[in-house]
Amino acid sequence: MRKSHIFLTLGIFILLISCKKQSPDYFFDQPLTDQEKQGQRLTPEILWKFGRITESELSPDGKEIAFVVKRYDLKKNKGNAEIFVISTQGGTLEQLTFTPESESSIHWTPDGKCIGYLAPAKGTSQIWEIDRKTRKIRQVSHVDGDIEIFAYAPSGKHLYFTMRVKTDSSAQDRNPDLPLSTGRVYTDLMYRHWDSWWDYRNSHLFVAAYDGHSLSAIKDINAGEPYNTPLAPYYEPSEISWSADGKKIAYTSRKLKGKAEALSTNSDIYLYDLDSGTTVNLTQGMNGYDRNPVFSPNGKMICWTSMATPGYESDKDRLMLYNFETHTYTDLTHDFDQSVSQMVWSDDSRHIYFISGIHATYQVYRIDVESRQITQLTQGWHDYTWLARKGDILVGQKMSMSMATELFRIDENGKENQLTHINQNIYEAIRMGEVKEKWVTTTDNKKMLVWLILPPNFDSTRKYPAILYCQGGPQSAVSQFFSYRWNFQLMAANGYIVIAPNRRGLPTFGQAWNDQIAQDYGGQNIKDYLSAVDEISKEPYVDKDHIGAVGASYGGFSVFYLAGHHQKRFKAFIAHCGMFNFESEFGSTDEYFFEYHDIGGPYWQKPKPRGYSFSPHLYVDQWDTPILIISGEKDFRIPYTESLQAFNAAQLRGIPSKLLIFPDENHWVLKPQNSVLWQREFFGWLDQWLKQK
Repeated sequence: MRKSHIFLTLGIFILLISCKKQSPDYFFDQPLTDQEKQGQRLTPEILWKFGRITESELSPDGKEIAFVVKRYDLKKNKGNAEIFVISTQGGTLEQLTFTPESESSIHWTPDGKCIGYLAPAKGTSQIWEIDRKTRKIRQVSHVDGDIEIFAYAPSGKHLYFTMRVKTDSSAQDRNPDLPLSTGRVYTDLMYRHWDSWWDYRNSHLFVAAYDGHSLSAIKDINAGEPYNTPLAPYYEPSEISWSADGKKIAYTSRKLKGKAEALSTNSDIYLYDLDSGTTVNLTQGMNGYDRNPVFSPNGKMICWTSMATPGYESDKDRLMLYNFETHTYTDLTHDFDQSVSQMVWSDDSRHIYFISGIHATYQVYRIDVESRQITQLTQGWHDYTWLARKGDILVGQKMSMSMATELFRIDENGKENQLTHINQNIYEAIRMGEVKEKWVTTTDNKKMLVWLILPPNFDSTRKYPAILYCQGGPQSAVSQFFSYRWNFQLMAANGYIVIAPNRRGLPTFGQAWNDQIAQDYGGQNIKDYLSAVDEISKEPYVDKDHIGAVGASYGGFSVFYLAGHHQKRFKAFIAHCGMFNFESEFGSTDEYFFEYHDIGGPYWQKPKPRGYSFSPHLYVDQWDTPILIISGEKDFRIPYTESLQAFNAAQLRGIPSKLLIFPDENHWVLKPQNSVLWQREFFGWLDQWLKQK
């Protein structure tokens, strides 16, 4: 990182330190060691020294961006997040907080004088504010519970927040004479979700009066409802928003319970009126996902993302518009074969800016609300993930396979100006591999984009072992993401050529390409993988006799399936949290709308849905290749017993195999030391089978 972006002036530094005495546990910057600098290559340990921009917010006058940077201490196995500010014209970073307790959920007060955020207070998460000029800190909320999301009304008179509320009684509540009992009793589905057992609580939306210092007249607007706002299990802040006058709140909720919730994607946008206390369902009769509402600045319209197909979580996200004056609904992107996200309005309410995927990248677009004319503003190999706009200032978060998230200003002509350089010190010390784009012809004569990531200091006269990367989702693009686990540059830094195909069933290539994979898991998309491997292995620098296949979730399924169908193409496999036995996975997962859409329904249905014919466990008799299998015991999406079955089968068949289980991880691996262990086992396995001649 450039020195101008690291160090504050001495005066500011002393002022900030004097605001709050630092704890001995405080840490932030994690500089590279001399050995890491001399190595000049990315390692798992260096990956955990990256500063991660996690959230951002543009100031009301558009002159500054407040954002959060999270860093990790590998030895302490923990992270710490701090608030920074930078001008939208660029310049020096200013660090506002210096605490061992992470700050999150940042929001400018409507007058721009303070930044609100969430931080611990006596064991609970509460709202705090820091004065932008004086850096004085005050606690705003004192509620009984953990606040998870909040935002100020534009009027400055109210704010909303979310908090878990008990909506049902537990076995212990009903048996007070057994206070030490641990049993859970359920009578319906959705008793566990993602990585948590239902604890008889739901996330509710509260509104409170705000006088600039404290809260009063707190009201639960979901009182008595056994539903979540926003949607579980991710609880996205973008699913709630204020109207410009601060008199209405639009929020997302799926007001279904148990089996009905497990089988449905029917979430709706609800409008709550502060004056009358009434709620209206804006999307009644729209039976797919409706999410992410955003009011227009003039208060006459509201837009949101909407999926048309019930039960299909990867349908096209349309940009829907409702006009409060004419009471009309409009699909603004009816003729646009791409999904939209991260919508922001122009101040005059004539345009909406949004992010959309095209050819495995995510770009910034602008649509004229009246004419519906869409203009692509940005170009290039990158992913935009967040947008904000005030006046004529448009800013966003951007990443690529070779760059972690940074903040950029975007002009109307698409010119981009990088504002932050959070990890410049790392980029200056290590070498990244070249990323190339290949278009491969598939077995049905279509063109498929394949990313090729080459090792640093690539020598075309050498031969390199290769890795086929199998994407999860199954409908999640192999775009220009910078992952902290499935990091393509880290794989390349270990001497591997990475083959990353955008096979059938991935977005950003039109909805038909995305939809094709449903109930065809072992079909065309598997052929696409083999087409990519066969084509790339023709390159003189690829050692076609030493190729591995790796992947997680649906990618883990792909590895299990390829293990029985690869015709000696691969010498090693790694499957993380993959689907192995479709019948047992159906009987133990959490969200059933996915199983019905993608597999075809329950296994007891007659005739049995075609999707079950692709279950990898049916082809274990054809396994013949070493395999590493990884899972987390808190994974309730694809329970870890799927991985146990696969490992047991490999062991009983005498196939070299290894099992790595994390008792404290879910579908992902999130803890620093667990992640490094994951990487060491990952590369140790590949090196053992792909580098030893």
